[in-house]
Amino acid sequence: MLLSDPRIAEVPLRECGEPLVDLRALEAIRVDSRLATDTGAFAHVRLSVADRLVTAQTRLPRELRLLVVEGYRPPALQRRYFTASVTSQRAAHPHWDEARIHLEASRYVSPLEVAPHVTGGAVDLTLCTAGGVEVPMGTPVNATPPDSDESCYTASPAISAEARSNRLILGTAMTYTGFVNYPTEWWHWSYGERYWAFITQARYARYGPLEAGIR
Repeated sequence: MLLSDPRIAEVPLRECGEPLVDLRALEAIRVDSRLATDTGAFAHVRLSVADRLVTAQTRLPRELRLLVVEGYRPPALQRRYFTASVTSQRAAHPHWDEARIHLEASRYVSPLEVAPHVTGGAVDLTLCTAGGVEVPMGTPVNATPPDSDESCYTASPAISAEARSNRLILGTAMTYTGFVNYPTEWWHWSYGERYWAFITQARYARYGPLEAGIR
């Protein structure tokens, strides 16, 4: 199911008001710098998300560590990403109507109203060794379906046995601690926002878009 599905936007929201916390302050969690910004927004998540990441780390084999690539994404940045995706699809498919362009753009970037990262409830992450070397996962984080021949899909059969095993290790730890995966992106896990609420059949989402003053 895509995040652009109307049923996701219809999930009721009861904002709980949990603060963002900086994962770089937690010794148990390793944070990657590839998407680092001066403000450090990428390293922040909601408090309960941080707690669950720490618990997920304890469920991994001793030689492996979670490596967080991106957490919170300011709404203004999400808007720019989605607008760029729409523009790209419109240029590539000038015969498509706007509804189809919007839908196809949503396969790669979430529309703002349902975007998990802007709530502070989503995290993109992978696995690495204790020394910081990333382990094989089949594709890089943020690979697109066209570029990876859909190997970025969590359940893709077109990856090595080692990568499949590593995805299972990651998925087992994250699912145990209450996260849900977006199935077209093996690295994307969320808790508390609308997609999580729909998948888990929760009565409402706990986290909505957050203007946190981190840009």
